[in-house]
Amino acid sequence: MHQAGSDEHRRLDRAIVLELLSEDHDERWQCDELAAAVRVDRSVLDSALERLQADGVAVIEGEEVLASRCARRIDELELIGI
Repeated sequence: MHQAGSDEHRRLDRAIVLELLSEDHDERWQCDELAAAVRVDRSVLDSALERLQADGVAVIEGEEVLASRCARRIDELELIGI
C-alpha cells in the first residue's frame, strides 16, 4: 500500500533526477534554479532533495545540488531507461 503523497513524491523525485543527469546543464545546479526547472516551490524542492540525498541519489552542498557518483555511474552504464 502506498503512503499518501507517495505518487506525487515519486513524480517529483524523477523530475529532479532527470534534471540532475541532463547533459544540457552543468553537473551542479543552484537550488533555486532547479526549483524553477521542475516548477515547484523551494520548500517542496528542499524536502525532495533531502529524500534523494538520504537515498544516496543526490548530493547537497550548500545552495548547490548534483547527482551522486552512484547515480551518474548507473546513468553512464545506461541502466536508467528514460
